[in-house]
Amino acid sequence: MEQAISYERIPTRIYSNSDEASRSVAQEIASIIRQKANEDKPAVLGLATGSSPKKVYAELIRMHREEGLSFQNVVTYNLDEYYPMEPDAVQSYVRFMREQLFDHVDIPSGNWHVPDGTLPLEKVADFCRTYEEQIEKYGGLDFQLLGIGRNGHIGFNEPGSLVNSKTRLMTLDLTTRIDAAADFGGLAKVSKKAITMGINKIMEAKRVVLLAWGEHKAANVARAVEGSVSADVPASYLQLHNNAAFVIDTSAAADLTRISTPWLVDAVNWDRPMVKKAVTHLALQVKKPVLKLTNADYNENGLSDLLALYGQAYDINIEVFNYLQHTITGWPGGKPNADDSNRPERAYPAKKRVIIFSPHPDDDIISMGGTFQRLVDQGHDVHVAYQTSGNIAVADDEALRFAEFVVDFNEKFEANNPKANRIYREAVKFLKNKKDSEVDTAEVRYIKGLIRRGEAKNTCRYVGLPKENVHFLDMPFYETGMVQKNPIGEADILVVMDLIEEIKPHQIYAAGDLADPHGTHKVCLDAIMEAVTRLKHREYMNSCWVWLYKGAWQEWDIDQIEMAVPMSPDQVLKKRYGIFKHQSQKDGVPFQGTDSREFWQRAEDRNSNTADLYNQLGLAEYEAMEAFVRWRF
Repeated sequence: MEQAISYERIPTRIYSNSDEASRSVAQEIASIIRQKANEDKPAVLGLATGSSPKKVYAELIRMHREEGLSFQNVVTYNLDEYYPMEPDAVQSYVRFMREQLFDHVDIPSGNWHVPDGTLPLEKVADFCRTYEEQIEKYGGLDFQLLGIGRNGHIGFNEPGSLVNSKTRLMTLDLTTRIDAAADFGGLAKVSKKAITMGINKIMEAKRVVLLAWGEHKAANVARAVEGSVSADVPASYLQLHNNAAFVIDTSAAADLTRISTPWLVDAVNWDRPMVKKAVTHLALQVKKPVLKLTNADYNENGLSDLLALYGQAYDINIEVFNYLQHTITGWPGGKPNADDSNRPERAYPAKKRVIIFSPHPDDDIISMGGTFQRLVDQGHDVHVAYQTSGNIAVADDEALRFAEFVVDFNEKFEANNPKANRIYREAVKFLKNKKDSEVDTAEVRYIKGLIRRGEAKNTCRYVGLPKENVHFLDMPFYETGMVQKNPIGEADILVVMDLIEEIKPHQIYAAGDLADPHGTHKVCLDAIMEAVTRLKHREYMNSCWVWLYKGAWQEWDIDQIEMAVPMSPDQVLKKRYGIFKHQSQKDGVPFQGTDSREFWQRAEDRNSNTADLYNQLGLAEYEAMEAFVRWRF
């Protein structure tokens, strides 16, 4: 039997989701801890912060509580810490590790170590030397846990770091600081430096495991795993380690050859999705419309097996062209009195009950505003459910402006409500004296939530939705006042279930954007999926279809799209004006990310690019398109 080709230079385990992957890594760590305990030796662990290892720590805590896993013999050294940084600050990695792990297990207080962000500058170098010496006295790290930055960094070893680099004070790359801006409340407040364990010490660990979840990590995972070893991608140094592994989810694996073009690696099952994936990839690669692909194009680009299966390029081309053509519809709710056999949606019932779930109060209009408008204009009973308040995405000065307006309004018109006046005055006082590390008070969060709620109502009025069809779910997991949210809870699931039970929808639209940098989209989607799963035995759910849209950062790959809703230039403009109703999210929002464009610009460019892809493949030329994938629960 012919052996599959591998392009991967580091052992890479791909899991269907981060939960499963995290459990696997936690079990490996637990095994090391137990083995060392049996040998009456310390288990020396190098630990990481960030979103990637949280579920690993949660599983270790569960094992401690439910399976008796003891941390009495564990000694830990964290990779890094911002500098300067107080240990009790919201952004501190000391605080992170205590909240995520140390305070929930029986590790002795003197056994865990995090770089000291409070040191005077002149003492940092000595501290870094001592940090490495301490690790060496234990015989090195038994296990090192890593994440990967969007620029390929490990720890805070930014691009350009050498393989022999030591623990040191590092100037942070702009990309890294932008990614951290949400935690600090804006880029200007992000630390410019950090103390980081050097690559040399990481490479000396007996075992190294790097975690990566989500589409936004896919490009750098591929560069690190399949590319050449380079200081430009510090994670690629792990190719030189004799016991390193990447543990990733399917989204983070998207750019690996065995996922993106599996026919180049091994024999594949040429089912409809795989044929569509291969042919669209080929057409875009050779820059030809699908119907112009030739036998030579297939043979010269690793698709001879597919060609042999069909016999002629023409037959494959026609089939895939029809697949693509049948995804396009101007009737996202189904076209009444029409043959729906080749349409993405059913013709009946002609008037459908629809729920659009929007994680934040603007995702509906940003991500599917044209489709939203079409559904309303075509007479469907459309409901919008705003899953969270979105309050942390409102700038302090915007909240201060509204709070002062209320105070001034009450004074001017003698609207004497002492309680309301007191709440708003206290909010104004807090905002004027707020420190960078402080979490907003409940009153301030409510004011910020009111701002976003008002903007959402304004958008719905603009689209033509009656106010009784606008629902604010205020899911509890979100209300922490910080970027870090609580895990999904039963109350979050029940509030979604209640709305579905009330509306009994024929269509549900949900954000399937797993690359959301805040994680809110993922939690909101999890709640919807769990709610739908619990309700699927209900009779009305037999006629309910769930369509997934993407958020402001990504779009579905062209081969995945199952419904594409075209927009005319006028419809694009109308969508833009709908996005403009969210004034607090314009002109420098707190969580802009690495993309300097405003949300309306991102949406228009993305929708235009989708339409352009269809045009490149030989389909009709539209101004813009919104894309959806159906979840078959």
